[in-house]
Amino acid sequence: MHTPQSHRLRTGRYAEQGRIYLITLVVEDRQPLFADWITGRPIIQALKAAHAEGEVESLSWVLMPDHLHWLFELKTETLGRVVCRLKSRSTVVFNRHQGRHGRLWQAGFHDRALRREQDLKAVARYIVANPLRAGLAENIGGYCLWDAAWL
Repeated sequence: MHTPQSHRLRTGRYAEQGRIYLITLVVEDRQPLFADWITGRPIIQALKAAHAEGEVESLSWVLMPDHLHWLFELKTETLGRVVCRLKSRSTVVFNRHQGRHGRLWQAGFHDRALRREQDLKAVARYIVANPLRAGLAENIGGYCLWDAAWL
């Protein structure tokens, strides 16, 4: 069995407010739990709460059956705090709605800081096209678990 190396993900991690990050969270044991709008709603609510509370400016996200990609500008919190709150909020609501308990997400997360001069719209398009590459939809309109600021 693979043991998560979350301590290695933290090594050398530096986050700064105003920087744009792409993070990836993976469901515990890569279980495909997010099959539709109903199962994905708690995660979407947690993403929107982070944006509404001013922690981040959410730019783009896609919720795949077993993972999440989220592009945002870090505002008032640390990167670790934003991710921790997202995981906590979404786990509590998801578990309540699904009648389950226990961890929802794997420990740790993957992050990548983007430079301002990078084409953020191209990165956002790449993110929301994940369901197409995975064969989950024939067009982006056929997949409901995504959003982008440039709509």
